[in-house]
Amino acid sequence: MNEIAPAGFYLALRVGYAFPEAELNRLNSDWVDMYTQHGLVVQDPSMHWVYHNVGYVRWVDLEDDPRDVVGMARRMGLTYAATISYNTPSDAGRRSHAVLFRSDRDFTDAELHEAFDMLKALHVDASQRSLTDAEIEAIRFRADGLLIKQIAAELAISESGVKARLSSASRKLGARNAIEMLAIATSRRLI
Repeated sequence: MNEIAPAGFYLALRVGYAFPEAELNRLNSDWVDMYTQHGLVVQDPSMHWVYHNVGYVRWVDLEDDPRDVVGMARRMGLTYAATISYNTPSDAGRRSHAVLFRSDRDFTDAELHEAFDMLKALHVDASQRSLTDAEIEAIRFRADGLLIKQIAAELAISESGVKARLSSASRKLGARNAIEMLAIATSRRLI
């Protein structure tokens, strides 16, 4: 994405109710601060587009921008922008999207196709890393303070089975230890 969007990008994977499972923000901090302080996400025409489309759109083609979000971005040197969105009917409402910026020229169709393919691959990879119901159940018991032995008794499985569920969940969440796993699961509202 860095090569396609040298002026910066924001990537959100598998956004559910309002929070992504993972995100990557490579945007200028001045833009992020202004966008946040003015609450532009609810007025951003590209975010409206994201929730009604799959594919990509250049910001120059967006309509209905009463807060002039596109103009604000241009005035901050983010002259050319595009938004990409992906989901499938089986995603249960989870959607991935990216916002890309350039300052030198508009995006080519080939670049936007490439960025869309990257987003799609990341979205599918993230969905394959989704936690199972059994893993979430084990994390919930752990968050409630139960020991491995107690969780095994509650679930009527072996202690090694509990450890395997927790280990798998930790790996999928990218956590380095049990505390980090619980923090990530909580922040993603999985428990």
